Amino acid sequence: MADKPTKGLADVVAASTALSDIDGQAGRLFYRGYDIHDLAGRTTFEETAHLLQYGTLPTREQLSTYGEELVRGRTLGTLAEANIAEIAEKQAPMEALRTLVSLAGGDDPDKDTNAPEANLRKAARLTAQQPILVARYHAARTGTTVPDPDPELSVAANFLLQITGRTPGEREVEIFDACLVLHADHTMNASTFAARVCAATLSDMHSAVVAAIGTLKGPLHGGANEQVMRTLESLDAGSVAQAVRDRLSAGEKIMGFGHRVYKTEDPRATHLRKMSQELGEASGDDTYYRMSKEMEEVVFETKGLYPNVDFYAATVYHYLGIPTDLFTPVFSVSRMSGWTAHVIEQHADNRLIRPDSEYIGERDQKWKPISER
Repeated sequence: MADKPTKGLADVVAASTALSDIDGQAGRLFYRGYDIHDLAGRTTFEETAHLLQYGTLPTREQLSTYGEELVRGRTLGTLAEANIAEIAEKQAPMEALRTLVSLAGGDDPDKDTNAPEANLRKAARLTAQQPILVARYHAARTGTTVPDPDPELSVAANFLLQITGRTPGEREVEIFDACLVLHADHTMNASTFAARVCAATLSDMHSAVVAAIGTLKGPLHGGANEQVMRTLESLDAGSVAQAVRDRLSAGEKIMGFGHRVYKTEDPRATHLRKMSQELGEASGDDTYYRMSKEMEEVVFETKGLYPNVDFYAATVYHYLGIPTDLFTPVFSVSRMSGWTAHVIEQHADNRLIRPDSEYIGERDQKWKPISER
């Protein structure tokens, strides 16, 4: 008798990859063999994107060339440009990004080829355009304008400038850049798997990324960071512990805790906790950080669960001035580097991803004419 299938494909190896790896028991994450603790805060997002897409940390010359490609890629095409205002009026953030990336596919000069060189160019354009799309969408829905991207600024600095309308501080840029590095890739998560399934049909990179964005939209994946902030905003700072215990006793799930892969603390949360504390103290009001710490202690005491990447990312983004409903789009700004790298890897050694299924429906049914049913 065949083994029963594992729900959610847990522990099923769906693909071989050289992009990232997780040691869940030790709580470690690696990008192409580099420990995330060595990269976060020491390697820029641009270097990390190059590492994922090209396979190596860049030399100065390679980083300069890649940076120039990102700057060129920031210009939106006519399809996306012409539709941002109407999309912003009718669609929520992740729905809008799904639509805008699809339109960007129509604008892309390499849209009709999956050749390796073309895929690398598309990967750079998508990585460059995603923060611009988020910022332009936000401006359109709020009736404001955004500064043009500054070719001298990094992805992180440009995004904060366009979202907040002010020149960010050096330390703010460093922290947000580290956030982008921490979120860049995470093995075979749901959105990455969706992208690879699409790419495995030999569909194009933009289609695969649209599949990933649609998957990231779900609250059990990318939407958790927004829900963490909503939870914090719903609590009274003076009664956090009791409120969390009451919710847990009632069977409610507290978002931002636990992870299917990690059996100890998510290594990304280790960095984000420190960033949240630093930004909270620098802002002059670290209430949300202190509330988060109290929540963390209660959840661990009650359930034995550690915070995951979403938990402290929420307060970091809040202190950086990013609107709460853009937290998941910000996730996509970073993860674009990983999604595109996975599409490149899938196309390089492709096989159609077609899992089996277990049929649990009726058998031996007999057809009857509609007059006899």
